[in-house]
Amino acid sequence: MTSAAPIERAVRRTDLNLPDRREGKVRDIYRIPDADDGQPGMLLVATDRISAFDVILPTDIPGKGVLLTQIAAFWLRKIEQAGLCKTHLISTDYRQIPESAFDGATTRPEDLDGRCMIGKLCRVVPIECVVRGYLEGSGWKDYQKTGSVCGVALPPGLRQCDRLPEPVFTPATKAEQGEHDENISFERACQIAGVEMMEHLRELSLAIYRMASEHAESRGLIIADTKFEFGIPLDGGDPILIDEALTPDSSRFWPADDYQPGRAQRSFDKQFVREYLQSLVDAGKWDKTDPGPELPDSVVAGTLDRYREACDRLSR
Repeated sequence: MTSAAPIERAVRRTDLNLPDRREGKVRDIYRIPDADDGQPGMLLVATDRISAFDVILPTDIPGKGVLLTQIAAFWLRKIEQAGLCKTHLISTDYRQIPESAFDGATTRPEDLDGRCMIGKLCRVVPIECVVRGYLEGSGWKDYQKTGSVCGVALPPGLRQCDRLPEPVFTPATKAEQGEHDENISFERACQIAGVEMMEHLRELSLAIYRMASEHAESRGLIIADTKFEFGIPLDGGDPILIDEALTPDSSRFWPADDYQPGRAQRSFDKQFVREYLQSLVDAGKWDKTDPGPELPDSVVAGTLDRYREACDRLSR
């Protein structure tokens, strides 16, 4: 993993002279012509926006997009090198973006240094592929009510943050911006994307999670859970891993030396932000809808410190 680009200012939104602009919760996405052997590609720019409870917050985390891109690119390359799955990643070099993209644009080339990925254009499989190795978050809430997670039966008597006997695959629907992802059963996912597709993606997701968990544990980190997205290249073939992978935005990272089941864990992800926001919800100061509340400087600094430590631990 190479060193991150110097952080001069927060990048909340990009403006480029490229077609098919879309804006996700964190990433701005554009289409790039002829990105790879004549095939059209995508430019994904990780901004410094942060979302929680499916709401984009008004406060930026300066430099977060650079760290996210570093971590995602590290994992995507490692996954390919391990022979587990092909990915969409072509390059992270902003200098490969056509110069015409900056004609009349307010975004400068240097704004994209360290925070962009050029990838293959794909048809997205409309399922979030979630893998859980530990019992926390919505999985813990589901287990307390039903003794299972997304229809997957679990042993009785498990505590919050307990390690599961085996990682479980718990798919979710991909929500539109401003709406909440919905946990669904594997059978429902098969109805949406097809049985053969979902069986293949379940196998891939579990294999990637196991490899990543072993690597993270060797560096003192626990990956409690994570989610993947897959797509079918426009020129056909097997599904490939797209978007980000195994970042603090899409995963729960815990320090192994502080892990203790039966309670919430110290984390290197945006759980720090969620917990602050939950305190506002509990106090009746926010209802988890737009507009989100501003984050205090201490939460901004604490979040950035956690992302940076996760990046440093994984790459050393």
